[in-house]
Amino acid sequence: MNNAITILIADDHTMFRQGLREILERKGGFQVVAEVRDGAAAVEAAKATQPDIALLDVSMPVMTGIEAARQIGQVSPNTRCVVLTMHRDEQTVLEALRAGANAYLLKDADATELIEAIHVVYRGEAALAGSAAARVLDLLRRNDNAPSLNEVLTPRERDILALVAQGDDNRAIALKLSLAEKTVGNRLSEIFQKLGVSNRTQAAIVAVQRGLVPPPELR
Repeated sequence: MNNAITILIADDHTMFRQGLREILERKGGFQVVAEVRDGAAAVEAAKATQPDIALLDVSMPVMTGIEAARQIGQVSPNTRCVVLTMHRDEQTVLEALRAGANAYLLKDADATELIEAIHVVYRGEAALAGSAAARVLDLLRRNDNAPSLNEVLTPRERDILALVAQGDDNRAIALKLSLAEKTVGNRLSEIFQKLGVSNRTQAAIVAVQRGLVPPPELR
């Protein structure tokens, strides 16, 4: 279990939490390090255990999963948040992503989709349920008021951001742009600061929203 992906599960439905734990432990390669029923407890558990992944319901008592994702980003910055919910509206999706969630999956997703999403997010990429992605991308296509990235980023920073939006990791970006991988990481930190975002998912949203890259095709 030394190389297992560590997981925090936060959901106010006991049977759902237990079901997730059973799926993950049966699959192997995962270790559930905390299981809680509200958003505030999720933040405290993330601070204490520093998990690789936090699986968060949106509608929880005390604190929502969206606010929990925002605070987890502060107390456990290396934890990647996956929102699991029945909410399909585009505004909830965007709020979750802007709060720092790296993935948004509907609770009717099957176990294979969940496992795949966890691995995708663990690699530093983003995952959206097909229907949720469609709503978000449609909203981005209709947003015409955002300022140009030419105003805030250098040409090299725009090149890096475009590759982030395509799903490339730091190593791939470094190879394509003939840069050191450490340089890419430093540049990304500067890009995040300039854009006022905290992760690659949010940066990719901004890249699409402001016309740097076209919205990706849905699979």
